[in-house]
Amino acid sequence: MLSTVRRVGQVLELFGATHPERSVSEVSSLLGIPKSTAHALLCTMCEIGLLRRTSDRRYRLGWRILALSTTLLTTTQYRVEARPVMEDLVSRFGETVHLATMESGRVLYVDKLQGTRAVQVSVTGVGVELPAHCSAVGKILLAARPWPEVEALLARTGLPALTPNTITDLHQLRAELEEVRLRGYAFDIEEAVLELCCVAAPIRDHRGEVVAAMSLSVPAYRFHRQRDELRRAIVAACREVSARLGYTAYEESLRRRLASAP
Repeated sequence: MLSTVRRVGQVLELFGATHPERSVSEVSSLLGIPKSTAHALLCTMCEIGLLRRTSDRRYRLGWRILALSTTLLTTTQYRVEARPVMEDLVSRFGETVHLATMESGRVLYVDKLQGTRAVQVSVTGVGVELPAHCSAVGKILLAARPWPEVEALLARTGLPALTPNTITDLHQLRAELEEVRLRGYAFDIEEAVLELCCVAAPIRDHRGEVVAAMSLSVPAYRFHRQRDELRRAIVAACREVSARLGYTAYEESLRRRLASAP
């Protein structure tokens, strides 16, 4: 049963923006399984709504995934608590605000509010994944993990250069993450998209664990004029969301326990 569940996950990973459809033969070849096995697996996934079959006997993702995605988004507490804070940032600055977490070593965007003054950031959007090392939110999420874990993640994903400014040296990235960890915020200075800069800070849950990161994305020519103001704003915003998740109460209870310890 475990191998079947794993195989279902492998099938779902075959679908993406560049490959929205797959045939039985393609699935069989890509996964290295017999066509009969691939056909049976695809049919079963159609029955439970994870896939749907087209008129020319090819397969696409099923609408059940959309329903599950909606449930996931609407019941993720940090996303719910972050939304009004994101709206306030957009109202104040008119810039794009992103909310992201980490999945399988990559940044996964779980919410995005387009600013009124903002340029269109086409590489991001709800459900979009990007390498973690080249974005401000990614640096926050990486910095929250022990270095050996980060090193293992990057061994799988690599350090691809999205722009000439992307950090592609492991030692340089480690030093950058140490700074991020100490100061509590991260910058992306045209590292993911040319002429676009970001500043991000961590969102912590009631246990103090970093569960997400939120950022302001601003055209470079405006970003450098407002850098300190934007930094203070995103740090304060993330602290507010963390407090809504109970982080302040967590800190207070921790201080009380330490104070009462013998």
